[in-house]
Amino acid sequence: MASDAVYSTRDSMLKKRDDLEDILEDRRRSSDLRYALRCYTPALYRGLTPCGAQQLKGLVLQSDQLRYVVQQVCKETGAPSEEVQAEAVAILEEMAHRLQLGTIRFFAFVLSKIFKTLFRNISVNEEGIQRLQQAILDHPVVLLPSHRSYMDFLLMSYILYTYDLALPVIAAGMDFMGMKLVGEMLRMSGAFFIRRSFGGDRLYWAVFSQYVQTMLRIGFAPVEFFLEGTRSRTSKSLTPKLGLLNIVMDPFLKGEVFDISLVPVSISYERILEESLYARELLGVPKPKESTSGLFKARKVLSEDYGSIHVYFGQPVSVRSLAEGRVNRGQFNLIPRHIPRRPGDDVHGFVKDSAYRLVRAQEENMVLKPWVLIASLLLQNQNQDQDRDPGVPLEQLTQQAVWLRDLSRQCGAFLHWPDHASPAEVVSSSLSLHRGLVRVSEGRVRLALQQGGAAEPGPPRGAVSPEEELLDRAVVLLSCASYRNQLMHVFVRLALLASAVHNASSSKKNDVFSSFSFLRNMFSNEFILCPGATVQDFEEACYLLVKTGVLLISQQEVLVTDAGRRTVAFLSGLLDPFLQGYQVVCRFLCEDAADALTEKRFVPAVRSFIIKHLLSGRLRHTEVLSSDLQKNALAALLRLGAVGRVRGGAEPGRGAEPTLQINRVLVNSLEDALGGKLPTQKAAAARL
Repeated sequence: MASDAVYSTRDSMLKKRDDLEDILEDRRRSSDLRYALRCYTPALYRGLTPCGAQQLKGLVLQSDQLRYVVQQVCKETGAPSEEVQAEAVAILEEMAHRLQLGTIRFFAFVLSKIFKTLFRNISVNEEGIQRLQQAILDHPVVLLPSHRSYMDFLLMSYILYTYDLALPVIAAGMDFMGMKLVGEMLRMSGAFFIRRSFGGDRLYWAVFSQYVQTMLRIGFAPVEFFLEGTRSRTSKSLTPKLGLLNIVMDPFLKGEVFDISLVPVSISYERILEESLYARELLGVPKPKESTSGLFKARKVLSEDYGSIHVYFGQPVSVRSLAEGRVNRGQFNLIPRHIPRRPGDDVHGFVKDSAYRLVRAQEENMVLKPWVLIASLLLQNQNQDQDRDPGVPLEQLTQQAVWLRDLSRQCGAFLHWPDHASPAEVVSSSLSLHRGLVRVSEGRVRLALQQGGAAEPGPPRGAVSPEEELLDRAVVLLSCASYRNQLMHVFVRLALLASAVHNASSSKKNDVFSSFSFLRNMFSNEFILCPGATVQDFEEACYLLVKTGVLLISQQEVLVTDAGRRTVAFLSGLLDPFLQGYQVVCRFLCEDAADALTEKRFVPAVRSFIIKHLLSGRLRHTEVLSSDLQKNALAALLRLGAVGRVRGGAEPGRGAEPTLQINRVLVNSLEDALGGKLPTQKAAAARL
């Protein structure tokens, strides 16, 4: 039975490739102006209440819930009702979209020009478009795209316009409002702007939630937001944020709509526009502020080739079906529905489980390109032989890529490997597209780690310090790691099992499971690992590794086959940078952390500690410089109780910022459990 399920999964993955259509093909053959000005008559929700943007704001301001919150704020603050109501109006004016078809047509024309310049093709699954069209007719729809680039929400609207579907209203961060003209144009193309955090501002929360829920109740337009909350700088899926998902599910839970369709959308970039920008952010270089002038300065990207984009619209997920047997909706009848209430534990658990399921659906439909496999192999080669790094013979790299291609497909990866070209051609094409990260000379391939390998264009620099040279190398390595990370959702459970087999106290199945369970728990901030699914993940990983001939598993033992050693080494190598990253954070907290260390100071302090150890040769993986990895490690230690937050211990003048209280005994124990201590200075010197 399980075998049938796995083969069914693989067959469906292969079938999906046939569903993709390049929407730029028509754009290259016909007039962009005619395309932008064409007749646009999208099918709309059958229960739609006709309503313009101004009428929508009126409905929000007149809602019972907002009126109730205004009254409560007046009672609590003593402010007159007119003043609080005026504040609500101001919040709504700052937030609301002004969707206009004319602006959409302008973007359709401009984006056609830009997309044809930047990308070879933009492929979309038409079956998914047909499912979405039906969902829009039947129920209010929420679009949930993955978020890897600023390009995502422009791309979504462009695709829906191309297929004559209802245009979405899109939750966007306030950052874009600083772009003046461009910010207003985004507003007129359907963006509504929200603060990154609301704190305890009840009035803001009430205006925001009512605005979103009113659009859903009347079927104004599909609502689009990013479940991860922000762009992933590492190309790994981020832990889902639950606030907006809670808001969009509320109308169903209160019986105000019959159902809501949630549509996960997977957007896969062959080459990410913000590639080196993300790497620098992870190394502590501040993110450039969004501005119109910055947008014009970024025009140099138009001379680059960014390969292809694949956009996969997943199966619409019914909130009604998700809630069946999970949530007792009768509880919402116990108090008037306009009175805000915090969700109970059952609702919170239901929303959390649904969020993880939706992000997993995004991951499973991510289209992987050959470069993802090549980057994974080059990084492992670099980590194994970084002292001299002679590179990999091109022929050998091609053979390794074919081996990894086959393994990935056996494990259910949605891999887009051109069948019409030879493996050598596929690898050479990928290396050419990513020539900023790799060098090919004398038949050998190596990462571009020499000085200036991925530096920003500009005048040549003079002598650089060892630290500057290390950070230059780190930009290339973190850029490559972002592509390797696209593969992690396919292999993370298998990698956890491979590492568990290596770290377990014996080959007994119970000991291996205990090690797997510990590692899975430790890395649950790092990867999308559904809560409560430890046993299921272990059994699925065991099944796949037995099926591929990597492991032999009896009732009592887990053994690696001779033929499986190569696969186990590769899988363990995928997890090694994360293991060492968490270990070095533990070492820092035990050895070097200041007594009054705050979370704000944690990343700069641990980065300095890591740089010192990398330069001395005590660390092998430059990837541990990633601030994302460091923050995830700290989050895991906070969750496990090895580190706590203490208020009132901050320095004078720093307000109530909490300090980190470190349980060094427990942190040391966790470091040991992650696979042993880091090498001492003496051992590192002996290795060098």
